[in-house]
Amino acid sequence: MLKGVRVIDFSQYLPGPYATLRLADKGAEVIKVESPTGDPLRFPPEIDQGDKYIFRAQNRDKKSISLNLKDSNDQRIARELIKESDVVLESFRPGVAKRLGIGYEDIAKEKPDIIYCSLSGYGQKGVMSQLGSHDINYMALSGALSQLKDHEGVPVHPSNTFADLIGGIAASESISTALFHRERTGNGSYLDLALADVMLTMMTNHVILESATGEQTGISKLNKEVICYYLYETKDGRYISLGALEPKFWENFCYALNKMEWIPAHLTKPSENNPSFQEVKKLFRNHTFSEWTQFAANVDCCMAPVLETGEIQSHPYFQERHLIEEKWGLRYVSTLYKSESILKHSSPAPKHGEHTKELIAKLNEKEYKKKF
Repeated sequence: MLKGVRVIDFSQYLPGPYATLRLADKGAEVIKVESPTGDPLRFPPEIDQGDKYIFRAQNRDKKSISLNLKDSNDQRIARELIKESDVVLESFRPGVAKRLGIGYEDIAKEKPDIIYCSLSGYGQKGVMSQLGSHDINYMALSGALSQLKDHEGVPVHPSNTFADLIGGIAASESISTALFHRERTGNGSYLDLALADVMLTMMTNHVILESATGEQTGISKLNKEVICYYLYETKDGRYISLGALEPKFWENFCYALNKMEWIPAHLTKPSENNPSFQEVKKLFRNHTFSEWTQFAANVDCCMAPVLETGEIQSHPYFQERHLIEEKWGLRYVSTLYKSESILKHSSPAPKHGEHTKELIAKLNEKEYKKKF
């Protein structure tokens, strides 16, 4: 899809590298520009003395060049790389790229059709643009974190970095859109993408419902207040998700269990004084996680097991889709589905500066050919 597209990636940590990983999975050539000390996400080394596992996950299928962007010669090399490329992604604090000689305005003068994405926390301008923040802050400010609360109303600390990852998805989407726009018009684009903005876009349902009703928990409140949309505990202390909101799915669930008397209770509340709810809970607790997983595979009632991380790759669905594969002694996840696994022909995350000599030699060769 993006074969022949070259991306210069000045980002580090997670959102930017995840964005360019998604572009690499689509066929783009990604060159990761690292400082002489390397992406901080490489450190500290793991027990095998290799880079951190998270770094390896986000940076497979990329090349690495080590440049000191405070050095004028290395700045020149960076600009030469950009001139030979289609996309730039940077995640410096606003204004830093300009000070380093690789800001959009300077680059666009030499390469007006460049796709240039600045990925930041709070955008390139404005009252919060210079503030440092991380995933949990964007989740909090956008309101998304307020929708993840325990039974006592306390916000839950997510164990996945949703803002970083969803921000990376949004960045790769915007870059792909800009490449399509350039294909149609010949024009480049500047993309000011803020992680806080991206998380706010996940609140579309909640914002309109609050403005109309004053309800702070939005659509999720409805979903949590009916017995057909609930997380049920099994005999062995595991959990199964039931999402039978439509009557036909609830009926399928009830008929499969020979519990037709539950059908009228479809949209009743999961409360202690609801006898149908108590019966459903009891039935779930009478059977194991494995038994309910098999039930979910056989009965069309919007049911799925709550899998732990180590169980995902063994599930028939993901095995069939080839989205997880073991490579180099570890398991990796593809960012998109193709009929043949992307990971089959994948290369591991590069060593720090592994391709520096190769890339500089190619630049010098092109400069030599221009002179003669």
